[in-house]
Amino acid sequence: MNLRHENIRMLGKLGVITAVMFAFGYALVPLYNAICEMTGINVLALGDRNIPGAIEPLPANTQVDVSRTITVEFDANSRGPWEFKPAQRSLQVHPGQMATVMYEFQNVQDRRMSAQAIPSYAPQQAAKYFNKLQCFCFNQYTLAPGEKKSWPVVFVIDPKLSHDVKTITLSYTFFEVGGKTPAAPLADAAAQVRTGAGT
Repeated sequence: MNLRHENIRMLGKLGVITAVMFAFGYALVPLYNAICEMTGINVLALGDRNIPGAIEPLPANTQVDVSRTITVEFDANSRGPWEFKPAQRSLQVHPGQMATVMYEFQNVQDRRMSAQAIPSYAPQQAAKYFNKLQCFCFNQYTLAPGEKKSWPVVFVIDPKLSHDVKTITLSYTFFEVGGKTPAAPLADAAAQVRTGAGT
């Protein structure tokens, strides 16, 4: 009888402890918010308190020069029996603005091949201001017979680029690895082709 009484008392104590722990856990969130607001640790809570119901707008990207627009033309050269082309021929971007263009490739041969692309720029001085964040030209690729691929080029044009430059041509030459690596197309040659086309 004594043992049964002790068990009931112990069960009561455990029930009280469980209830207290649950209440403490439930009270932690409002308690945490109150402490953060008083100490200034939680910047988001302070912003909500200062401007009730308002959502802070994201800061504008001050790196983008919206006063200028540059036309980027895309070109593709194949050194072998395959198909290689940009998904679009040109794109207008602001300096500092991140942009993406896709290049499409297909191995039309009946054998596997490994290939890589090398870029060139016209005018040539634009090369150091043309920052590629992601580019298929960084790697070699092996493609099965008939295999198609689409690869992105993610780039940003540095706002420090001369204001005289209104158009940049990004050209890729795709060549098979293992053969003789071709030289990159000359920027002035690409400019001559464009000038000749206009005459």
